[in-house]
Amino acid sequence: MGEVAAETRKQSLVFAVNGQRFELSDVDPSTTLLEFLRYQTPFKSVKLGCGEGGCGACIVLLSKYDPALDQVHDSTVSSCLTLLCSLSGCSITTAEGIGNSKDGFHPIQERFAGFHASQCGFCTPGMCVSLFSALVNADKTNRPEPRPGFCKLTVTEAEKAIAGNLCRCTGYRPIADACKSFASDVDMEDLGFNSFWKKGESDEVKLSRLSSYNHNNASSKFPEFLKKEIKAGVCLASKDYCWYSPASLEQLQSLLQENEANNGNSVKIIVGNTGVGYYKELELYKKYIDLKYIPELSIIRKDQTGIEIGAAVTISKAIEALKEENLGDYHLESKTVFKKIADHMEKIASGFVRNSGSVGGNLIMAQRKHFPSDIATILLPVGTIMNITTGQKLEKLTLEEFFARPPLDSKAILLSIKIPCWESRRDISSETDTKLLFETYRAAPRPLGNALPYLNAAFLAEVSFCRNSTGVKLNDCQLAFGAYGTKHPIRARKVEDFLTGKLLNVDVLYEAIKLLETTVTPEDGISSPAYRTSLAVGFLYEFLSSLVHTPAEIPGGWRNGYSIAVLNGDSYSENYDKFNGIKFPTLLSSSKQVIQSSKEYHPVGQPITKAGAVIQASGEAVFVDDIPAPSNCLYGAFIYSTEPLARVKSIKFKSGSSLVGVTALISVKDIPGKNVGCTTIFGLEPLYADEHTQCAGERIAVVVADTQRHADLAANLAVIDYDKENLEPPILSVEEAVERHSFFEVPPFLNPEQVGDFSKGMAESDHQILGAEIKLGSQYYFYMETQTALAVPDEDNCMTVYSSNQCPEFAQDTIAQCLALPANNIRVITRRVGGGFGGKAIKAIPVAAACAVAAYKLQRPVRMYLNRKTDMIMAGGRHPMKITYSVGFKTSGKITALKLDILIDAGAFADASILMPSLILGTVRRYDWGALNFDIKVCKTNLPSRSAMRAPGEVQGSFIVEAIIEHVASTLSIEVDSVRNINLHTYNSLGFFYKSIAGEPLEYTLPSIWDKLATSSDFYQRSEMIKEFNRCNKWRKRGISRVPIVHEVNVRPTPGKVSILKDGSIVVEVGGIELGQGLWTKVKQMTAYNRKDSVGNLCHANCGID
Repeated sequence: MGEVAAETRKQSLVFAVNGQRFELSDVDPSTTLLEFLRYQTPFKSVKLGCGEGGCGACIVLLSKYDPALDQVHDSTVSSCLTLLCSLSGCSITTAEGIGNSKDGFHPIQERFAGFHASQCGFCTPGMCVSLFSALVNADKTNRPEPRPGFCKLTVTEAEKAIAGNLCRCTGYRPIADACKSFASDVDMEDLGFNSFWKKGESDEVKLSRLSSYNHNNASSKFPEFLKKEIKAGVCLASKDYCWYSPASLEQLQSLLQENEANNGNSVKIIVGNTGVGYYKELELYKKYIDLKYIPELSIIRKDQTGIEIGAAVTISKAIEALKEENLGDYHLESKTVFKKIADHMEKIASGFVRNSGSVGGNLIMAQRKHFPSDIATILLPVGTIMNITTGQKLEKLTLEEFFARPPLDSKAILLSIKIPCWESRRDISSETDTKLLFETYRAAPRPLGNALPYLNAAFLAEVSFCRNSTGVKLNDCQLAFGAYGTKHPIRARKVEDFLTGKLLNVDVLYEAIKLLETTVTPEDGISSPAYRTSLAVGFLYEFLSSLVHTPAEIPGGWRNGYSIAVLNGDSYSENYDKFNGIKFPTLLSSSKQVIQSSKEYHPVGQPITKAGAVIQASGEAVFVDDIPAPSNCLYGAFIYSTEPLARVKSIKFKSGSSLVGVTALISVKDIPGKNVGCTTIFGLEPLYADEHTQCAGERIAVVVADTQRHADLAANLAVIDYDKENLEPPILSVEEAVERHSFFEVPPFLNPEQVGDFSKGMAESDHQILGAEIKLGSQYYFYMETQTALAVPDEDNCMTVYSSNQCPEFAQDTIAQCLALPANNIRVITRRVGGGFGGKAIKAIPVAAACAVAAYKLQRPVRMYLNRKTDMIMAGGRHPMKITYSVGFKTSGKITALKLDILIDAGAFADASILMPSLILGTVRRYDWGALNFDIKVCKTNLPSRSAMRAPGEVQGSFIVEAIIEHVASTLSIEVDSVRNINLHTYNSLGFFYKSIAGEPLEYTLPSIWDKLATSSDFYQRSEMIKEFNRCNKWRKRGISRVPIVHEVNVRPTPGKVSILKDGSIVVEVGGIELGQGLWTKVKQMTAYNRKDSVGNLCHANCGID
């Protein structure tokens, strides 16, 4: 093998991107495709959103040619996880390759723009690639030819094409409309507002106005030159690294033996590299071995004993194999088991991760690192066999034996798994009908997938339905549970032994549940252990309860689930297969938009295409991190405190670690001016911790390196020496802040006024609720683009900073103070923001300031793009609160008095927290409480400072008041809607609660809007239908509500500049920031209205603060 390796070191890595050939002779094997595309090509449409394969912002289409079949296989993959060296002979298509401004836009991109499916635009290129992949693969099917202008996808498939692609702006409705507009079975009337057609036009006219699409041109173009580059046994080597793609199991074993002989240098064995999305790598490997080209690991073999799946087979291909309709002579029960395993696998991660991640890799992570695997749990009760080899020895292990072994080392190779066939035992002479039942379960933050489970389970049981009675006997069962806080999934053997052979009844069921509660016990330190145990109990109860009682029949059209079994075999089969094995079918989303626009102000208010939307869809829209790196550019990464309150004695790096590419360490001593990270009228936050840290996550320094990855790796290697001597314990909760009187002072002009006499209102009440508590947690912004900035030193002691920022004027002031320069020496430019939600108002400023300080000291450009973990730790997010309330009310539901005691956790610095009391009360006052008394304290704690977040204060205020309204309704046992209705403001009460109210009584429209909403939405009729549904359905419930919203509008003047150029074209400059809300479009429309001109003749300018 050594001779082969030496011989192949002359090989180069050859692949294509958007049809362009790339041949690389010296490649760092740890380089991801995303890094290559963003830093070494002009294709910047791939965005780094999470770095974990969880958001879809970095998706590309990966095309591979199979010479044996003369076919091209197309699938989406996450470029942030895909290693560049794994792409030998592959073709990559990015959003620019689908369509662009030079070669023409693809209909996908035009429809995304026309259906208003792109707001900030950061996620849009990935969305377009996902849909493009779906169109390409649908065209390969043998389905009937679609109507002209449409594709072979159904509306359901078109909508699911973007499953796993996250968007934080749109709410998905317009994105779903853009996708469904291609579907062969779409009803054009179901599509929402767009810029293609006008309301009321016929389907023929609508189709003619849509951007034209020909499904025959949908296929991806695989470059002919690449077909000659398909190689097996690829070896890429350089001075420091080696990448091997062995073509046989013998070559793999030889490589591992060779590595062991060379003192076992660090080696990374990969298939899809998706594991790094969960287990972050903090080291660089010397050798990489890619298993994808080893035939023995890529088999899918079916015989009468079961299905064998190679360890390197991707999860997507395994799903296809298990769901194939031509499963030969397998018994129906085996097919059901295979299909349900496949259905559950479709909830693992997202499609573009399943296209890369392997079945074997998932199981190896579960065995070695205790990964909370779904695959491990669902394969456990069905008798899966693991085929492994250690050297020359081949072993067959059950899954339980596999997990019982110590973590496998790199010498052990998982070859394949074997899922056996299952068939219930039948006895014709018996008085029973025997049936095999199999079901899988998972509870997760997102039930349809793309989230790790809180707990998963899989149950296999053989039951006998007695022909002459209603009894059901449990002959045998296997009950598996996993992902709840144990090292590996387990079989609940005590429960199995108890149930086996018993005739099921209520007493047996409850005894089994009690026994299970003592079996599924999460280990210490696992979050929500009682909840996880209750999930296990609920899953088992759901599985067995339908065998004990006949479930109530649900009227036709209302069924949203099904019972896995009923008391006779025929009914069981009928119900079991009704939804093709899908327990809770996903309903197609639908909506209706009713907007009345006026021609008086045309084109203001018209649903025209958002400015820049189509180049957002093609990936050509330039965000801060897309700006080409200036010459000699450096990259920064924050080193932050891990202690909430401590002195920083020193910063060192782990001994023995190599700091590749590190240039400098910038800390508080390097700031030439004031130590200011951001400043508001309420106070400042330091850029770097000085005497001691105020919270975990506070910035201590920035490590500067030649690449962003090297800077991030170096920051992870930092070791901070702390000193806590003579320091008080940190304040980590609002209760501790109250005990130690740690508060921020709220200026008198921001303190809301009390309303009415609380004592009198309580005396007038018939009922009272006293001292009830609500606790509200925090919330992370999750803008798709993390905090980022680029600082470029300029002539004459000036600095230009490109910042993804909602408040560039604050950034200019802060940077000027840090650098001790006049503000007119600082230029801050913000073209567009990849999502903000308030998180890039104040929280973006320290990133811009840190880049500016480093660039000023080093006199070189410095840029920074925070990784998602750092961003989440520093962001602060929404304000947590503790609320105590007392409320008095009449028997009718009319509230007479409310008292609120609110503790707001502001964190370590004031930020925008001082505004929270007035913002909360502005929302609370939307109901007539009779009298309103409150005490609100803004607590100073040793936690990251909280900041404004989408409707700051209003969201918490809404939750508080609706919780109180529902509490009152529950106490009185009356409808919540009637309590809301009776406590709506009258014109007189509105003036009592809002002193600044203007207008006449006839202009107060809330009561009439409230009634119109009930009529237009069929509120009362739907309420009655829901009551009937809930009466019939024991386990799943529905609800409906209407909630009033009051929002105070504050109008403030903002600057604008209009320039009319020689050719008559116009440039408009405004002081606002475009972050997806369509500001540029609105400015264009308003300018066109005032000039009676066409929107197309107008241009906007970037927001720049000079």
